[in-house]
Amino acid sequence: MTHSHIILGAGISTAEPQVRRIGFADIKDALRLGARDFQAMPTHAMFLCLIYPIVGLLTARLAFGYAVLPLLYPLATGFALIGPVAGLGLYELSRRREAGLDNSASHAFDVLRSSSIGGIVALALLLALVFALWMAAANAIYIADFGYAPPASPTAFLHDVFTTAAGWHLIVAGNLVGLVFAIVVLTISVVSFPLLLDRDVGAALALVTSIRAVAKNPMTMALWGLIVAALLVVGSLPLFVGLTVVVPILGHATWHLYRKLVVADDSPRPTYRADDKTRRSAADFPAVLFPWAK
Repeated sequence: MTHSHIILGAGISTAEPQVRRIGFADIKDALRLGARDFQAMPTHAMFLCLIYPIVGLLTARLAFGYAVLPLLYPLATGFALIGPVAGLGLYELSRRREAGLDNSASHAFDVLRSSSIGGIVALALLLALVFALWMAAANAIYIADFGYAPPASPTAFLHDVFTTAAGWHLIVAGNLVGLVFAIVVLTISVVSFPLLLDRDVGAALALVTSIRAVAKNPMTMALWGLIVAALLVVGSLPLFVGLTVVVPILGHATWHLYRKLVVADDSPRPTYRADDKTRRSAADFPAVLFPWAK
């Protein structure tokens, strides 16, 4: 029964959410509302996204210190593939602010107590799989062009990438393959995670609704993807620190974009189990990390 709830949500007969057709003005307004949310909750947003510059710097150190240097760029760009998962707390804060509820930072983690958490975890695992496939593909492209030998140094690596035929092939092929992965992630996640926070519909219906939203608005969603990519690049330039502003705004804006894409209806809303303050035994780990753990 638990597994069927993860896939189907509150009920098998749940109707498919209606999807609207939107335009550039809606994207612009979603970004404006996202920036307004960030202004209203700047401390919360920066707290939630502080991990981004830290992870970026640690990734850079790891790459420049070891033989994983060729994977630095795929790692940095690949974080965007799992960004929808990192944005869950931001979606929740925007949802609570929209509803006039307390939006203190602690409520960003209310999603862990939601009846939709099973579906959210299922889709998060799907994105993790896509990220792993992207890393494998990026590594395969590098090996095809340069072989298995690691770069002699960062300088030699950059020289080979930008001044040789193999390097230009790596750039073109890598970015084209990365674009395919980015399109896949955008298609399956632009609506699915916010929808699961808003309604208890299950992973399957959330996934299908996201695909329908992109299919109905292909050019608008392509523009949204380009805007997200451009802002992430801009935010990454000053040692990833700019992401502490860019990521919160994009996260909040994604919630408002969902509101514009999906028509509100009377579908079942997620329920939240009471916050369990009781102590747990160390023997319960790691079972307590999973939503179906008792």
